Amino acid sequence: MQITNQAGDQHEVPTEGGKGNQYLLPFILVTCLFFLWGMAHNLDSVLIPHLKKACELNNRQSTLIDTSVFFAYFIMAIPAGMLIKRFGYKNSIITGLLVFAIGAFLFVPAANTRTYELFLFALFVIGCGLTILETSANPYAAILGPAESSSKRLNLAASFNGLAAMVAPIVGSLFILSGTNHTKEQMAAMPEAEKAAYLLGEAASVKMPYIVLGSILVLVAIVFYFVQLPSMKATHAEAEIKPGFFSVLKFRHLSWGVAAQFFYVGAQVCITSFFIRIAQQGAGLDEKTAGYYLGIYGFLFMAGRFIGTFFLRFVKDYVLLSIYCVMSVLLCLVAIYGSGIVVIYALGGIGFFMSIMFPTIFSLGIKGLKSNTETGSSWLVMSIVGGAIIPYGMGTLIDMNHDDIQSGYIIPLICFLIILSFGTYGHKVKAVSE
Repeated sequence: MQITNQAGDQHEVPTEGGKGNQYLLPFILVTCLFFLWGMAHNLDSVLIPHLKKACELNNRQSTLIDTSVFFAYFIMAIPAGMLIKRFGYKNSIITGLLVFAIGAFLFVPAANTRTYELFLFALFVIGCGLTILETSANPYAAILGPAESSSKRLNLAASFNGLAAMVAPIVGSLFILSGTNHTKEQMAAMPEAEKAAYLLGEAASVKMPYIVLGSILVLVAIVFYFVQLPSMKATHAEAEIKPGFFSVLKFRHLSWGVAAQFFYVGAQVCITSFFIRIAQQGAGLDEKTAGYYLGIYGFLFMAGRFIGTFFLRFVKDYVLLSIYCVMSVLLCLVAIYGSGIVVIYALGGIGFFMSIMFPTIFSLGIKGLKSNTETGSSWLVMSIVGGAIIPYGMGTLIDMNHDDIQSGYIIPLICFLIILSFGTYGHKVKAVSE
């Protein structure tokens, strides 16, 4: 593989760690993106119970927060891939950051009017920005170095996504969650003016965190504009098969990877979206304390990424993925049938074992695609739409079971079984002609 810098000069990607120091700054900057989109996704875990209260929603309606964000991945994945091919990784990253920032700033009018539909539109715009960022940053991090270490590189970068999983719930608990909850009876007995003031105050608490987030995104976009990044271009043999957008799915491991990623993202979003609710219902915690426990869950998720990255030096990526899937299935059973604080411990364990799944599935899915890497990446990013569909199903199941949150965790359990099949069999690379 060769790297072409912006002056047009070409040189080989180094295969020895000591020669790769010149790519350290690009890798650090791209890693920052993993942290930023991690903040957006993990703030959603706080937004779901918060807007459920502020906008008076049921469980099914509250999951539309996830639907708005992750449906954008499905809509924008193909345009994002085209954007990368036309304008390169750097310009695509800047575009993604600015779209992300616009969505964050839209939280201000949404909160001022307490309009749930406007919140959903703002989240959809954020999702569009995240799609462009992830379609750019994941393959960029994977190919910014030797192919044999792509899983390690992706897991290391994704570890900072895990850091955001710890930081975002703490920020959300401090600045978004009020800790004040009224029963339906109390709300019904409240004078209309007092009720309106209470609900508007709850909605308004999201403004400052998202204004700060949007401002940071603009500053990061400016940094990317002025920093020179190598543009990655692979050179391949003339005889290489180059399928189109749909025919690239003839790579069977990519098709399996798309399915695995669909169910992984769905499982992760289900677990985090209902974490605060299950902590309140299953362990008897108050809203703010539950939010802090979500931060601990995020810490375990982050720790799992770093520890998993270390284990990948000694264990094959698909083997580690399979082991972690088995552990996640067992812990889901504890979350479903356990009681008290044990349920929270089980969810924290799932966070640890889920940690390596996304980057590992991604790197296994694009393995061997060569010049089809961008197209394969678009498919893997499109599969993130699982986060829009599966949590809605979980919310529906919970409502059908009379608000029994624990019963809904059968959904992520099934998802982990499907991912296990990818880790044990579906990851194997087969020729397109087979």
